[in-house]
Amino acid sequence: MSVDTIRLISTGMWVPTKVLTNADLERMVDTTDEWIVERTGIRERRIAGDDIGVVEMGYRAAQDALEGAGMEPSDVDALIVSTATPDRLLPATACDMQAKLDLHSAVAFDVWGACTGWLYSLNVARGLIISGQIETALCVATEKMSAITDWTDRSTCVLFGDAAGAALVQRSEEKGRGILASYMRSDGSLAELLHRAPSSAQPIPIDVAELTARDGYMRMAGREVFKNAVRSMCEAVDAVLDQAGVAKGEIDLLVPHQANIRIIEATAKYARVPMERVWVNVDRYGNTSSATVPVAIHEARQQGAIKDGSLVLMVAFGAGLTWAGTLLRW
Repeated sequence: MSVDTIRLISTGMWVPTKVLTNADLERMVDTTDEWIVERTGIRERRIAGDDIGVVEMGYRAAQDALEGAGMEPSDVDALIVSTATPDRLLPATACDMQAKLDLHSAVAFDVWGACTGWLYSLNVARGLIISGQIETALCVATEKMSAITDWTDRSTCVLFGDAAGAALVQRSEEKGRGILASYMRSDGSLAELLHRAPSSAQPIPIDVAELTARDGYMRMAGREVFKNAVRSMCEAVDAVLDQAGVAKGEIDLLVPHQANIRIIEATAKYARVPMERVWVNVDRYGNTSSATVPVAIHEARQQGAIKDGSLVLMVAFGAGLTWAGTLLRW
C-alpha cells in the first residue's frame, strides 16, 4: 500500500424535488407498498423532469461541492464523470458538463462502471494525483435512471430513482488520512444479468416505426444479480480491509451501494458492522446507480455521522458486473 494517497476535501449532491411514492406505483403497476418495502426497503424515490438531464444534475452537485470547498471551477484540473444514463453518447458527458461549469483548463472524461462508477472514478483520480499529473479532481456521479426504466415492469420499476453526487479530491498531506485502500474488479461473463440495449451492435432501426418504447430500457435478472451482489461486495470488504490491516468491526461507518436493503444488511453482517453504523437512504431515494455512494457520503457528513478521523468503508457493485471497495480515514 502506497503512503501517498488522496483525501476528499468537499462533497455535494442534488436530487429532484418530485417524489414518487410506493402508493403512486400502486396506481401504475400491479404492486403494493408492503411488497416493495419488504423486498427492497424502498418507500419513495426522486424523479427528474423531462426538462433536466444528467449534465444539469451533475452540474448542480458539482457546484455544491465547489461551494463547500470555497473553490472556483478554475481550481479543478480533472473532471471525472460517472453515468450510465448519458444525455447523449457523443461527446462524453464530462465534456458537456465541463462547458457548463466553464472549466476550460481541465481534462474531462467519463468512467463507465455503472453503479460502481463513482468508486472507480476516485481510484482514477488517485492515480492522476499521485503521479503528479494533476492536483485537484472533481469526481461526479449523475444518474437519471427513470429515463431507462420500464415503468410497466413491476420487478424493476420499483427500484430506481434519479440523483447526482460529487466530491473534490486532492493529495492527502497527513499520513494515515484519506484513502487507505481500494479495490476494483469486474466479470464481463455476467453482463447479461443487468444490461441495456440498443447499442452499436443492436442499433436503433433506421425506420423509427420499428422502434418500440422498450428497446432502450434496462433488463435485470433480479435473483442472480442479488446473489452476485452480496458475493462481490463481501469480497470487496475483505480486499480493502486486508490491504489496510483493519479488522472487521473497526469501521466507524459503512456506506454501501443503495440497491436493496437486504443486500445492505447482508454486507453489514459480513463486515461485522451493526446497522446503526451503516448509512441507509435507499428508503428515500431508491437505487440511483453510481450516485448512491456520493449522495450517502454527503448526507452522512451533513448529519454528523462522518467526523474528523472517522474510518469509512464504501462498497458497491453494478452492471458489468463490476464491484469495488474503498476505505478512507476522514
